[in-house]
Formats: sequence, structure tokens, C-alpha cells
Amino acid sequence: MLKITRNLAIPLDEVEMQAVRAQGAGGQNVNKVSSAIHLRFDIAASSLPEEIKARLLQLRDQRISTDGVIVIKAQRFRTQEKNRADALERLKLLIEKANVKPKQRIPTKPSKGAKERRLQHKTRRGQVKAMRGKVSDH
Repeated sequence: MLKITRNLAIPLDEVEMQAVRAQGAGGQNVNKVSSAIHLRFDIAASSLPEEIKARLLQLRDQRISTDGVIVIKAQRFRTQEKNRADALERLKLLIEKANVKPKQRIPTKPSKGAKERRLQHKTRRGQVKAMRGKVSDH
């Protein structure tokens, strides 16, 4: 079980992990050892509550594909175990981010005094601009 919060956890059998070869520098170790981890998590098929699934799908994150699958590639470390833990931690952080309910916006209106100040400022500004015109001789 991957524990996200006190009362929210996902079973590890919902998370698909595959060892692949890492990219970049590293010499012989990178070329021979499959130490990077490809993590795939299908949001729709998961046991997460519906509201968290919806917020996850609404997140503007490049790791979430169009068909609702989270894909994380972990290759920071030299060992497969550390990369596996890193991938799970990144998945946990993403789900924690979606677990936070956004605050309900309360629409407000400007006060009467604020409207009057705005209009006075506009009038003064218009007068200043009007004074910039050409001076007539009559």
C-alpha cells in the first residue's frame, strides 16, 4: 500500500512499474544496468475517490497523458530501489496536490466609494490629457 494521507492509500497492484535503462551520462553502468523506473498509474481504473480522480485529471501536468494515465520516469539515482522509491514519492506528491480542495471563490463588488474614486481619477486624467492640445491664438 502506498499511503498518501492518514485515511487515503492506494494498493501497489494499481501501480505498474517497469525497469528500463536510464538516459544520459553514466558510462558502463547506464549502458548495462536497467536502473531507471517507468511508473504508470491509470487514474480511471484506480480505487481513488471520484472527486480526487476528477481533480487529478484537471491538473495541467505534462506527466498525465490524454487518456488519464500518469507516467513518471525516475532515473535520478544509480540504484533501481532508490529510483522506485523516488517514483512512488513523486506519484504520492501528485495525488496529495489533487487531494487539496480549492477554495470556493466568493464574488465581490467594488464599494460605492471605490467607484467614485475611479471616476474622479478618470475625469482628472482626461482633463490633463485635454490640456496637452495645441494652444490657439484667439
